[in-house]
Amino acid sequence: MNLKFKKTEVNPTFDIDALRAIVMGTDLRSFASAAVQLGRSQSAISMQLKKLEQQAGTPLFVRKGRGLVPTEAGEALVAYARRIVALNDEAAATLGAAATTATVRLGLPQDFFDDVMPATLTAFSRDHRTVHVEVQAGPNHILGQEIAAGRLDVAIALFKQRAAAEGELLCDLPMRWIAQRNSAALADQDPLPLVLFSHPCHFREAALTALDRAKRRWHAAVTTPSLPGIWASLRSKLGVAVRTGHGLPKDMVCLPRNAGLPDLPRIELRMLRAPEASAAAQSLATILKRETLARVGGAAAPGCDR
Repeated sequence: MNLKFKKTEVNPTFDIDALRAIVMGTDLRSFASAAVQLGRSQSAISMQLKKLEQQAGTPLFVRKGRGLVPTEAGEALVAYARRIVALNDEAAATLGAAATTATVRLGLPQDFFDDVMPATLTAFSRDHRTVHVEVQAGPNHILGQEIAAGRLDVAIALFKQRAAAEGELLCDLPMRWIAQRNSAALADQDPLPLVLFSHPCHFREAALTALDRAKRRWHAAVTTPSLPGIWASLRSKLGVAVRTGHGLPKDMVCLPRNAGLPDLPRIELRMLRAPEASAAAQSLATILKRETLARVGGAAAPGCDR
């Protein structure tokens, strides 16, 4: 008797850790930051991305500036990855096989991802090795909403001065006009070209209000929802922006006060906590406050005083 077996196609089995890495890297807009949070090396994350692309048979991420952004196929896989990771974690928790004893959820503006976040996570992990930390980047108004909705435990966010008191005031910082180091002459252009964050944004509002009061003409050269988009636009010498002096790339400068641009207000940095935060979340908040105050204003670009 001759038996013939039909060959069937075997679909690839995606690694759950690799799927978790692309979800976190996409959310943080940085695979380097994802590597820090996941406790892996950047080379390990790169190998996981490469394996996923080999299994998918198509590029999933492309380089844009200093980071990676998903292709159309990558966006589709990230969407599936969120569901797969969520189901995996739900199953583990249901069966009592969760790898960690607790989860705390931390939110920060993108301005503090390069220094405050790594320092905070490193210090927190020394005494809380079994606690899982979820990190969310977001615009300031979103972080406040996430705290209020109970989707974040601890966050730092920027607020307008003398706004309705929210959270704990850590410090206030001056807003400054920012440009690429060799493009300060943009401040003389009429109308003034602006690189703006998408609405709503405290920096955007402050810039437009100050210019309108000074009767200075302006036009929106670029609008972007991401901080890397701000830096890329400034490097392309497309305009000037408004930020604080904290965490600016080395090729950015604060324009001098005699550059002919109107004065800007200060902005408050506040800590927000969920009303019923766990002991682990309270510990994270203490560390976040300490590490933030140790770094705010310490890495300002030339001319960006506190």
